[in-house]
Amino acid sequence: MSREFETDGGFGSLGRLGLIVLSTDESLENEARLVLGNRAVSLVHTRIPAEADVTPETLGMMEHRLPEAARLLPQGQGAIGYGCTSASTLIGPERVADLVRTENPGAQVSNPISAVVAALDALDVRRIAYVSPYLPTVTAPMRAYLQARGVDTLIEDSFAEGNDRTVAHISEKSTRNMVLQAALKEGVEAVFVSCTNLRTFGIIDAVEQETGLPVVSSNQALLWHMLRLAGVDARGWGPGRLFTL
Repeated sequence: MSREFETDGGFGSLGRLGLIVLSTDESLENEARLVLGNRAVSLVHTRIPAEADVTPETLGMMEHRLPEAARLLPQGQGAIGYGCTSASTLIGPERVADLVRTENPGAQVSNPISAVVAALDALDVRRIAYVSPYLPTVTAPMRAYLQARGVDTLIEDSFAEGNDRTVAHISEKSTRNMVLQAALKEGVEAVFVSCTNLRTFGIIDAVEQETGLPVVSSNQALLWHMLRLAGVDARGWGPGRLFTL
């Protein structure tokens, strides 16, 4: 026996977001929860297989896996984010967007490196300190991508860690110390902390207050950009000066 029922918009009266998260990532979803908790925004996510050993070769392997990961997201998301800064740079943001849209036609698509460029533009920043967990072979393409878009890296510092599972467990205290040291470089206008698996949300506000400089992280920029693409006014939702814009 059937009964009558009605439908509504479900979760996400303000917006609907989808995330493609690396299988090795333990940080992006948890930091997203800090921004979106108790907000009228739906967040659904799927995983994409990723090798723990982070090299240009292993990062590039995700290109052919993106459509299958995107297929697992419900249709109708206002914005979809691919959560890997280095792979989105190597594969290319436009290519990432095309691959996601093969399964989600018409979706707004973001990724961390494009989101960081948008964030630095919004903050009117052109000279940065670059902090990351990874090896130079991984960071060099990202610095080149930023340089091609008018963002100069005045100093780079890194933990030189090649295992993404280890990156998830680098303490925020260690990252904070590296960011504070990098911020001392003369001429730096902001600090960019690269990698969606490197935790930063517990230190951004304190570091900005101590240095007087904006701090932009991969996860912070990605979430900010996705919310903007979905048409959501998220001022005050997340950490840092970026979320005041």
